[in-house]
Amino acid sequence: MVNLKLLIKLMEARGVSGEEDHVRRIIIEEIEKYVDDYKVDTAGNLIAHLKGDSPRVMLAAHMDEIGLMVSNVESDGKIKFSLIGSIENISIIGERVQISTKNGIIQGVITTNEISDGKPEMKVPKIEDMYVDTGLSKEELKKIGVKIGSYLTLVQDNVVLGSDKIICGKAIDDRIGCYILIELIKRCSKISKNEIYFVFTVQEEIGIYGAKTSTYTIAPMWAIAVDTTSADDSNRDNATRKLGEGPCVTIKDAELLGNRCINGWIEGIAKKLDVPIQYDVSDVGTTDALTISLSRGGVPSTVVGIPVRNVHSTYGIVNADDIDSSIKILSALLKNPPKVCLT
Repeated sequence: MVNLKLLIKLMEARGVSGEEDHVRRIIIEEIEKYVDDYKVDTAGNLIAHLKGDSPRVMLAAHMDEIGLMVSNVESDGKIKFSLIGSIENISIIGERVQISTKNGIIQGVITTNEISDGKPEMKVPKIEDMYVDTGLSKEELKKIGVKIGSYLTLVQDNVVLGSDKIICGKAIDDRIGCYILIELIKRCSKISKNEIYFVFTVQEEIGIYGAKTSTYTIAPMWAIAVDTTSADDSNRDNATRKLGEGPCVTIKDAELLGNRCINGWIEGIAKKLDVPIQYDVSDVGTTDALTISLSRGGVPSTVVGIPVRNVHSTYGIVNADDIDSSIKILSALLKNPPKVCLT
């Protein structure tokens, strides 16, 4: 059963790439009494460690979320912005943002001149035509500390929809992965005798950077990134990544071929536990597993991805059953992790 209170707390935390400290503090509070040690490295990754026997295993989930950054404050107080991460223009029009300032948080709304004047155009506006309206002048914004480089966090309420299993809200990518790693730490601290590193990475959304530096330090024998993947069940007849049908094991994404040996372990455990899984073959996107796999002489790696509708928007939609299934499979795998194989 998903701890909805903890998951929503993680989702609601501000954590645009480069500003992951709010999320990191929540995670530390949850895990510190269950791990042998933890540290925050110079990149900002949170690395939690359970000591034990070989093999040395790494699981990773990224703390950061998509968002915006102030690129200019115009003379009339309009706040222009730059994207952090991959965001569709249409998904942010009319959305609310929070701006972190030295005097606290202020609210704003993303708009355009046409929408503001009551004459919306039929075409989707370009990012350079959008701005954030706070109702404040340039002088007032400067006084409270809004400046070039200030973070803008997309805001939505996180709720349970018609079914108590369907959760929606912001930052599902990848606070779900962070939640899963927290739950695995709590379970593995009691059942595993092996050396496991749980890494909560930074800056995945802008270049999968945190996983690269942390993997080099840890030098794992194999690794799994726990992330999200885009559900394709709007057309259920041809869907391969459906909500409620289990986590997705990555066979291929735009840049990574999932390690066949690790995928086989996951498949075998899922079958033994009678837990559903799905298979992800995609031409778009990639995850922390890519840079993990390229570290040092190479690390066999794959991805366990939770299918999400509206991924990279302020209202992602996920099924709690898929989260639970991931935890069951991965905790069974980590109870007695196999030695590495190469194919």
